[in-house]
Amino acid sequence: MNYRHIYHAGNFADVLKHAVLARLIDYLKLKDKPFRVIDTHAGIGLYDLSSEEAQKTGEWHDGIGKLFGKPLPAAIAPLLSSYFETIAALNPDGRIRHYPGSPKIARLLLRKQDRLSLMELHPADAETLKANFADDFQTRVTELDGWLAMNAHVPPKEKRGIILVDPPFELDGEYKRLVDGLGKAWRKFPGGIYCLWYPLKQGAPIRYFLKDLHDLEIPKMLRLELSVKSDRDTTGLSGSGLIVVNPPYTLKGEMDALLPFLRTTLAQDQAASFVNEWIRPEA
Repeated sequence: MNYRHIYHAGNFADVLKHAVLARLIDYLKLKDKPFRVIDTHAGIGLYDLSSEEAQKTGEWHDGIGKLFGKPLPAAIAPLLSSYFETIAALNPDGRIRHYPGSPKIARLLLRKQDRLSLMELHPADAETLKANFADDFQTRVTELDGWLAMNAHVPPKEKRGIILVDPPFELDGEYKRLVDGLGKAWRKFPGGIYCLWYPLKQGAPIRYFLKDLHDLEIPKMLRLELSVKSDRDTTGLSGSGLIVVNPPYTLKGEMDALLPFLRTTLAQDQAASFVNEWIRPEA
């Protein structure tokens, strides 16, 4: 309950997560049929990078600050175009002050037939989130524990959708909760696209986490990771990971191009690395 994403908004972890989210939404928009984005740990949806909190850490300077408005290689620009369009829409003067969280990115990319469901447990953040989406008939905000929402809100009535799970990882056992939550939700909605975020840091039980995911026997499960520095000399975040279940058939190839670029551009030391591999391929 003490976590505040404003201290981390726009950092390297957000870049990976939000770039992938935008690609997933773009893929679903290739068909006219409506879909729903379910964001289980939504935060407040929009962040002021000039605020005291954001300025205190300045993490966005080593994330989106190194990318937005900069020349991009021809192979990379299309992979970031929708993501960058949402940032540009909030910063018409070209200078980054407002950074969109995943709810705002999703909303800016939705069509009129698509819907957005947002869950946030923290009372103050839930109220801010509701205010940020007031009178928006395509968006529903619920003050609810995201772990409950992950199972209770699937399948959506559209039968197509993305379930984004981005917990704060404040408590012990969050990696196990992520695995258990995915298993329960997938059994109810096996056709959904699941995008699960997790932190990479010293002492994180990644090996056991990956084994538990593999043991779920869910097909088409992709592991994406970006580490920007060694975890040896820090207790903080050294990298960021995403598990994508039912990824678009193009995503792995796109990440073959994007992840090396992000590693080079966002690296904070020589230990920067990336992973793009199947935990389980298509059955």
